[in-house]
Amino acid sequence: MASDPTTGGMSGSGPERDAPDAALASTDPAGVHAGSLKPATTPPGEEGTRRRRAVRGGRRKKQPKPLPKWARNPIGRIVHDWVVPLAMAVAILTPLRSSLADWNDVPSGSMRPTILEGDRIWVNKLAYGLRVPFTKVWALEWDGPGRGDIVTCASPTDGVRLVKRVVGLPGDTIAMEGNRLTINGERVEYLVLSENVVEPIPGRTPVRAMHVQETIGGVRHTVTIVPGAQSAHTFTEMVIPEGQYMLMGDNRDMSGDSRLFGFVDREAIYGKVGGVAFSVDPGNWYRPRFERWFMRLK
Repeated sequence: MASDPTTGGMSGSGPERDAPDAALASTDPAGVHAGSLKPATTPPGEEGTRRRRAVRGGRRKKQPKPLPKWARNPIGRIVHDWVVPLAMAVAILTPLRSSLADWNDVPSGSMRPTILEGDRIWVNKLAYGLRVPFTKVWALEWDGPGRGDIVTCASPTDGVRLVKRVVGLPGDTIAMEGNRLTINGERVEYLVLSENVVEPIPGRTPVRAMHVQETIGGVRHTVTIVPGAQSAHTFTEMVIPEGQYMLMGDNRDMSGDSRLFGFVDREAIYGKVGGVAFSVDPGNWYRPRFERWFMRLK
């Protein structure tokens, strides 16, 4: 290699001479920092997490909807918080009670011993069909009351709601002699269960009675007979008209029923009694009779 007279160094190619400078430049701290410094960045996915947390935090802190102007005073607040929800519940439940199901209090003993005073019975209003709410019009009918069914109905005399048992269907020929029914020429089956029952009578001294098992339409149930009572325990043969039913109470000598007010129209029968929802004893400070709660009836 030749000596360069102007520099006193070795002559050579440009790259060989510039290489040390390039190496120094690459190791220069100032150069390194100047070329590598970048703005701080958020790790991938963290920004989305922050946004979601912010959204959730915003939901938790969302202010409740302001009350309408009419509900910003004490009376309006009571109406808003209590009266309006109760009115909405009534508006929803009332049509359901009219067409689907209901429950009724039993104040009298005309169905003893099956149903007692103080029983709260539930009624299946879909047992025979579906009515238009608040009317007696049938939207659909799929069945009719059968012999032995316990039903609620409107009294033909004054419209009061009653609970009775169906003993005769449209077209049946029916008669009774000494509290023994004959239907379509066949005597109903009876079996004495007890001849010494104390039966209460409102406002009067309790009387001695009998409990007798009666079988109507394949349904076995107990009826109460009071020997010597002045009642309509005998009537001559009669034919039940179409569209009407004969109803009687299980407390045969203490019941106002079809023997007094006549046959009951199909439209006047509300539904079929399914059982006792709950029961209290009116003669004992309305103490609960838990043994009768949720009891099915037949």
